[in-house]
Amino acid sequence: MRAMLFDGASPLLREVELPDPVPGEGELLIDVRACGVCRTDLHVVDGDLKHPKTPVIPGHEIVGTVAAIGRGVTGFEPGDRVGVPWLGHTCGHCRFCLRGRENLCDTPGFTGYTIDGGYAERTLADARYCLHLPRQYSDVEAAPLLCAGLIGYRTLAMAGDAERIGIYGFGAAAHIVAQVARHQGRTVYAFTRPGDVPAQQFARRLGAVWTGGSDEPPPEALDAALLFAPVGALVPLALRAVTKGGTVVCGGIHMSDIPAFPYAWLWEERRIMSVANLTREDGAAFMEIAARHKLEIDTTAYPLARANEALTDLREGRLTGAAVLTMR
Repeated sequence: MRAMLFDGASPLLREVELPDPVPGEGELLIDVRACGVCRTDLHVVDGDLKHPKTPVIPGHEIVGTVAAIGRGVTGFEPGDRVGVPWLGHTCGHCRFCLRGRENLCDTPGFTGYTIDGGYAERTLADARYCLHLPRQYSDVEAAPLLCAGLIGYRTLAMAGDAERIGIYGFGAAAHIVAQVARHQGRTVYAFTRPGDVPAQQFARRLGAVWTGGSDEPPPEALDAALLFAPVGALVPLALRAVTKGGTVVCGGIHMSDIPAFPYAWLWEERRIMSVANLTREDGAAFMEIAARHKLEIDTTAYPLARANEALTDLREGRLTGAAVLTMR
């Protein structure tokens, strides 16, 4: 099979030919149809996330067809369409798993980071962590649901019942979560890179009532701010934008350092929170929402061999939605 491999030394992936994997107990062998290109993939190849398995095949927004099943698999049959997200394995017995917080597992496995992922024609996945996907989405449309959608959903959920939502960094996750927030009756304010008019127009098309640069104050105080741009300097700006009791939720797995700011900006019970990974319960809940409300998924498709180009376009901010690799 063809695959794009990260060797741990260079951010440029190598195209290689590898033997087809064989499913073990509890595993699915999946013919990959599409795989989203996530900012977390950039953090892996750019060295922001330390200690990946090397070499590793990146990619954790995998859409494919079950080609074969290992012993003991239930819930899937050959030919089923399946989605594989970032969370690929948990121990099931640490204190976090036992409390229903498997996203904080002490010894987890992550697709495309510690487990080979979907920048390949075939991959293996633990069936217990795979998802059935809503039928109304094409393979390319479904891929971003598996991280941009899922992490965006968890980020929004951590904002509680906030009515006025500010979204900083209007990319793959933001353009999905903005639609979910609107379906829930919330008001969305979108913050982009200063002067990024196309991104602001994109946000308005998806229901934002106001758009502006991340350096601008919103027209009214926010109840919560969701940060998807990996820029620590946005945290103080977001704190100043939220009202008393407001919440700033950082939705990325990596962020640059947060600069110092006056305590007065945090006072009056404002909160800063982070999102770590996802749970299988998140996956089921979000896929139900995506099935009930057809979301507009903006994508740019690249063939597998152009994975490095897709990563560069994401790194340089040349995408308005999500990049997706296709295998055929």
